[in-house]
Amino acid sequence: MDTELLRLSAFVSDGARGGNPAGVWLGDELPSPEEMLRVAAEVGYSETAFNQRLDERRWLTRYYSPQAEVTFCGHATIATGVALGERYGPGRFVLETVGGEVPVDVEETGDGSFRATLTSVEPAGRPLPDELLAAVLGALSWPAEVLDRDLPPGLAYAGAWHLVLPVESRSRLAEMAYDFDRMRAVMLAHDLTTIQIVHREGPSTYHARDPFPVGGVVEDPATGAAAAAFGAHLRAHGLLDPPARFTIHQGYDLGRPSDLLVTVPPAGGISVTGAAAPISA
Repeated sequence: MDTELLRLSAFVSDGARGGNPAGVWLGDELPSPEEMLRVAAEVGYSETAFNQRLDERRWLTRYYSPQAEVTFCGHATIATGVALGERYGPGRFVLETVGGEVPVDVEETGDGSFRATLTSVEPAGRPLPDELLAAVLGALSWPAEVLDRDLPPGLAYAGAWHLVLPVESRSRLAEMAYDFDRMRAVMLAHDLTTIQIVHREGPSTYHARDPFPVGGVVEDPATGAAAAAFGAHLRAHGLLDPPARFTIHQGYDLGRPSDLLVTVPPAGGISVTGAAAPISA
């Protein structure tokens, strides 16, 4: 196949509005790691997915931010799924990622566009050390009192590690700012991909913002990997009754509205659904 480099916005909330831009590279052989990093930096989005065709339904996939390889990226996976659906039709594609196989189910919507559902690898969680929580709150210049007492913070994994930080006030989320270099150092020391700051509006509606300094980006407008990890975090703490579904609204404070539909089964990987739209050059 001819090599293609596409630009799509994933988890768009209203037609082509909003979403998180992603690069999608398609070809028969992956470039070298150095070349993938160069291309990702040139594209300039938070992540670019590089996909080598094994056959039409199975692909070898690597993810790169402008500064480093990332083990898993949800929004670039959704963008890849939509791109593959447009070329090969709806159905299931399997991406062989660093963390394991990620099925991506693609369906055609009524208007002729496509949406994709990724299912994460087996999720995991671990206790959040007090000193790490204090360091993250310090980088945000927030006191511990901002935390939601009914939703525990924690470390959650669904292909990459994220720190889940629930806050009690939506206004606190809207006003978020942080020390970029300080947060980046803390995250690199603990192998974190994003800090997922969430506010619960109701049992099926959440709002989120995701600092991403380790990728050279201040903030992600939509983070599918963190959404999957958050679903696993809620399940592990008995905070929902699976099978369950909820929506995360992200990017609204950035002017890039994004909606992520999360499906949590009783066991196994967490599914995240979203649409993607091409970005005009």
